[in-house]
Amino acid sequence: MRQAETLGEQLARKGISRRAFLKYSAYLASIMALPPTASKVLAEGLAQARRQAVIWLSFQECTGCTESLTRAQGLTLEDLIFDFISLDYHHTLQAVSGEAAEDARRRSMEENKGKYIVIVDGSIPTKDGGVYSTIAGHTNVDMLAETIEDAFAVVAVGTCAAFGGLPYAKPNPTGAVPVSKLVGDKPLINIPGCPPVPEAMTGTLSHILSFGELPALDHMNRPLAFFGETIHDRCYRRPFYEEGKFAKSFDDEGARKGWCLYELGCKGPIAYNACATVKWNGGISFPIQSGHGCFACASPNFWDQGGFYKPLSASIAPAGTAAGIAAAAGAAVGAGTAWMARRRSKAIAEEHAGNEEG
Repeated sequence: MRQAETLGEQLARKGISRRAFLKYSAYLASIMALPPTASKVLAEGLAQARRQAVIWLSFQECTGCTESLTRAQGLTLEDLIFDFISLDYHHTLQAVSGEAAEDARRRSMEENKGKYIVIVDGSIPTKDGGVYSTIAGHTNVDMLAETIEDAFAVVAVGTCAAFGGLPYAKPNPTGAVPVSKLVGDKPLINIPGCPPVPEAMTGTLSHILSFGELPALDHMNRPLAFFGETIHDRCYRRPFYEEGKFAKSFDDEGARKGWCLYELGCKGPIAYNACATVKWNGGISFPIQSGHGCFACASPNFWDQGGFYKPLSASIAPAGTAAGIAAAAGAAVGAGTAWMARRRSKAIAEEHAGNEEG
């Protein structure tokens, strides 16, 4: 009987008021850049949803993605597991082990055929038959293929799963590949980041639960709600960039005054992520606010970009000019985001030209 309950019924039985639920839905709608009217639709969709079966596979990874999820604000891990999803298998969090764990995975696949979601964190080694990472005697390649066969959708969380991450970096001794290289016939969502923003994970799952479909994605299969703009677009230090005020070292006067960190290697102009808006630790801060430049950790090949503290270009065009902004955005070509960079560069340049005319 309890399995047939909707999420709304479960929450009511646990004493969670409709007001509290609407408040959470409004928060979720806001961080997903949905219009205010969408919060009610989101709440109604979640209330009518039933627990979503989720199988979480961890391959070549550091457990950082799971650590990020357990520290999500607004929607806690306990809510996510016990109210919103049925986390049937998770290498890091599950209590069972051995054959009992594998039985749980296969049972969930059978009982929820065509409906379950597979979440993957970590890249998949393919060299030498994939022997560099095995679970229960099976390579990651084989386990992934078996698990996604009857899945509704696949979600690659973290840059390792989405783009290969650290294991994929040169010289890539294990032949690591991202999930996208092995998933061709299933809906795929990439939620990159090292680690990914926790709200990007919980928000994406909540969207699927509420609307029964994948959220709007960009050309890299990233949710536009969280990856539609660059860190540079929303960075509170951007006015200093426009004024040509750059910190020259991490302890100089400019750094103490909060000037732009571009010359210290900040990759904000090519980094598509929600760090500058959602932030971390309950909206307290994010790396740039803490005084450190962005690594663009949610971008492809970010480990191979020539150093975290190397500026995007050898020289900076005159500060505050459309050319200077375009040069920063154009550097995204080397990070695999050329298309988005050109579009963003053109938009910023036109905006700047309009401001100069005004």
